[in-house]
Amino acid sequence: MGHNKKLQLSLLLLRVTVFVVMFMWTIDKFVNPGHAAKVYEHFYNIAGLESAVMYGIGAIEMIILLLFLAGYKKKFTYGAVLVFHAVSTLSSFNQYIAPFVEGHLLFFAAWPMLAACFTLFLLRDQDKMLSIN
Repeated sequence: MGHNKKLQLSLLLLRVTVFVVMFMWTIDKFVNPGHAAKVYEHFYNIAGLESAVMYGIGAIEMIILLLFLAGYKKKFTYGAVLVFHAVSTLSSFNQYIAPFVEGHLLFFAAWPMLAACFTLFLLRDQDKMLSIN
């Protein structure tokens, strides 16, 4: 397998796996909007979001994520996914300060995923495998 094919396969695998994680977070807004609203309140200081608002946010995220998975409008979709995940990662600052409090170590998994999102954004023009160009 040539260098270009290895790069393309690697970028495809990053795109698919980042999608899977983001997809699960988005599905949470539909399956358990109360939980999603609590996340927004705790981490983003946005209180009082009703289920209908969570469904709306989830619908917008889902459209962007499906376009991201398809590799469509990469500057916008890859950029949006990078921003979504950067906000999520940085808003968890208190969990990084106290890493050994129960449940906080898991938050550190956000950093390599943020690097994957950043890599995909930077290399978006080379990400062509199974992608709408």
